[in-house]
Amino acid sequence: MTTISRLATTNTESLPKDIVELKTAISELPPEYSTKIAPLMTIVTESTCRRRRILSLVQEALSQLRLDMKYLMFDLEATRRERDAYRTELDQDEFEESDYDESDPDEV
Repeated sequence: MTTISRLATTNTESLPKDIVELKTAISELPPEYSTKIAPLMTIVTESTCRRRRILSLVQEALSQLRLDMKYLMFDLEATRRERDAYRTELDQDEFEESDYDESDPDEV
């Protein structure tokens, strides 16, 4: 089983264009400068990838929250309709019982 570090994967397609250009410029510097700047560039690259992952997770969570809210609103409306239907049915039953109670006992 091979394990791949989450932090080591830096997909240049997911990096902003300016960071890719900066990375290229650093690699073209003389070795005495590029060795000093390369670790800092790695940190910037990793933090950029991390921010993008976090943003993606937050967007997915918001989408799921919106969908859940739609389901909850639908369920709430269905529950209200059921309540109103039961209330109407109960009122009709009570009205029929009161009509029966008010009728002349000799007629029964």
